Amino acid sequence: MVEPSERGATRIADRVVAKIASQAAREALRADGAGAADAMDAAPAADMADVADVADVVDTADVALTDAAAARPHAVAVVRGDVARVRVAVELGYPSDIGAHCGAVRRHVIERVGELTGMEVPEVVVTVERLHVPQWEHPERRVRRGRDRVR
Repeated sequence: MVEPSERGATRIADRVVAKIASQAAREALRADGAGAADAMDAAPAADMADVADVADVVDTADVALTDAAAARPHAVAVVRGDVARVRVAVELGYPSDIGAHCGAVRRHVIERVGELTGMEVPEVVVTVERLHVPQWEHPERRVRRGRDRVR
């Protein structure tokens, strides 16, 4: 039998931790609802714990979520021993509560990376790369270029 000190070590690569963090960020944005601001406008009395439930009811939340969730969050991780430091870049729907979404991403990334790798995650930096305006169907344009202009 080989002694524990001679067995070697398991090392999880930075890119593996980054991929886990990216997926965790995407899960957090789906669960949090990228259109939560619309839900808050529809129900201003709702507290932050109820926003995800309200977002399911509001139709515009789904539109904002599909726009924001279309781009997969990008993550970069640096692993030193049993400690991982992560940077995540996300895209959110507009308007939305940026602070709440970033907080949800940060908490979920810490939880999932810790769960799946056994590492401590003392730092998760969340950067908002872009805000997406929901894409509504454009009504037919009433004014055509050229001949239909006012003379």
